[in-house]
Amino acid sequence: MRIFALALVLALGGTVAFAADDDDKVPDADMTKLKAALAELGCTDGEGFKKEAEGIYEVDDAKCKMGTVDIKLDKDFKVILTSRY
Repeated sequence: MRIFALALVLALGGTVAFAADDDDKVPDADMTKLKAALAELGCTDGEGFKKEAEGIYEVDDAKCKMGTVDIKLDKDFKVILTSRY
């Protein structure tokens, strides 16, 4: 019985984690705008794109002329924060 309960908890936990990943996914239409905003900064694709709460977008490890940076953009795709390594 304990093994069954543990398997059930693990299965439900995996489902919850999967759903949370979908919440962070950037819609295709917004991805196009994000890539255009990056290009204006002289940056190419990053390692990861996320949509955070309140319409904030995060790009991890963007390859830019100034080096590798993390970038946060607002809902209008304007840069609000950059972090350089």
